[in-house]
Amino acid sequence: MFRTLKPHQLVIDFVIACAAFLVRGWLGFDGAPIIVVVFGMAVTYAVHRYSPLLSLIVAWTTVVLQLSFSLAPDFANLAILVMLFATSAYGDKPLRWVGLASAVVGAGVATIYLLAQGYVTSGSATEIISQMVSNLPRILLIGSASFIGFAILFVLSWTLGLLYRTLIESRARGAAAQRARVEAKEAGREVAIEQERSRIARDMHDVVAHSLAVVIAQADGARYAMKTDPETADEALATISTTAREALGDVRLLLGQLRHSQGEAPQPVLADLSRLFDQLRASGLDVRTVETGEPHPLGTGQQIAVYRIVQESLTNALRHGADPKEALVRFEWTENTLEFEVANVFTTMNPSGGHGIDGMRERAVLAGGTFSAEPRGDVFVITTTIPAMPTEAITVVK
Repeated sequence: MFRTLKPHQLVIDFVIACAAFLVRGWLGFDGAPIIVVVFGMAVTYAVHRYSPLLSLIVAWTTVVLQLSFSLAPDFANLAILVMLFATSAYGDKPLRWVGLASAVVGAGVATIYLLAQGYVTSGSATEIISQMVSNLPRILLIGSASFIGFAILFVLSWTLGLLYRTLIESRARGAAAQRARVEAKEAGREVAIEQERSRIARDMHDVVAHSLAVVIAQADGARYAMKTDPETADEALATISTTAREALGDVRLLLGQLRHSQGEAPQPVLADLSRLFDQLRASGLDVRTVETGEPHPLGTGQQIAVYRIVQESLTNALRHGADPKEALVRFEWTENTLEFEVANVFTTMNPSGGHGIDGMRERAVLAGGTFSAEPRGDVFVITTTIPAMPTEAITVVK
C-alpha cells in the first residue's frame, strides 16, 4: 500500500500540496464545507506517490462530501487527475484497473452532477420530471458531450500514468541489461585473465621441466667425460649454458606477462621443432622422426600446442625413459588433421604421473584436438590429433 520514496520526494509533494491549499485559501473560502473539500484534495495530491490507494480513497471520499454539500466544481478537483495518473503509474495491477474504472465512473458522476445542477430546480417531483422531459433532447446532447469530455480527460490522465510506468520500466530493464553486459564483460575478462594465467603456468612448466632435464643430462655427461674427453665435456657445458640462458629468458618473459599482463610470451612453432630435437639429441636422447602425408598450414595456436606436447613428451622420455634413451616421433598429415605420436621405452616409474599428462591433454583439447597417453607393452605412446586451421604457412619438420 505504501511505496518507498526518497525523503526529498515526500517533501516536494507535501510542499506543493500545502502551497496549493494556501493559494486556494488566499482566493477565499465560502464556508467550512469547501475548506474540507480543498483540504481533502490537497491530501490526495500529497500522498499520490507515497500511496496511490490512499490517494484514491481520499479523493473519492472528498468527492462524496462535495456532492453531499451540493458544492460547485472547484479547481482543487484537478488533484483527481493526479490521483488517476498515480494509480496507473505507481499502483499494482488491481489498483491500475480500479483507477481506470474510477476514471469512467467519475466521468459519469461528474456529468450527472452538472446536469442536476443545471436542470433540476426546486419544486415537486412532478414539476421536476416535467421539466426534464421538456428539456430531454438538450439534456441528452449536453450530457453526452460532457461525459465524453470528462471521460477523455480522466482516461487520458490514467493513460499518461501508464505510459510513464512503461517508460520507467523500460529504463529499468535497459539499466539492468547494461549492468548485465558490464558484469558479463567483467566476468569474461576475469575468465580470460585466468585462462591466460593457466596458459602461462603451462608454458612455465614446459620450459622449466624441459630445460632442467637437458641441464641434468648434460651435467651428468660432462661429469663423466671431464677426464677422458675434455672436448665433449666442454660441449656439454656449452649446451648447459645455452639452455640455461634460453630458459632464463623464457621464464623472465613469462613472469613479466604474469605480473603485468603485457609483453609477448614465447611462441614456438613447428619450425622450432628441429632445434628442439637437436637439443635433446645433444642431451643423450636419440630422437628419430617419421613424417608422412602432405604438410598443410596450421594456426599459431595449433602449432604452439604441437610444439609444447612434443617438448613435454620428449622431456619425459629423457627423464624416465629406459637406457638406451630413445624416442620415435611420427607425424601423419591428412587432409584436415595432423596426427602425431611420441613413443619411447619407459622404466618401472609410472610415466603418466604428475601434471605433465594433464597439461598436454588440456593443450590438445584447447586446440580442438584429441589426446591419449597409454602404455603398449613396454612402450609408452602419446597420441595427439590436431585439426587444421589454415592461417599461415609452416615449415615441414624433418
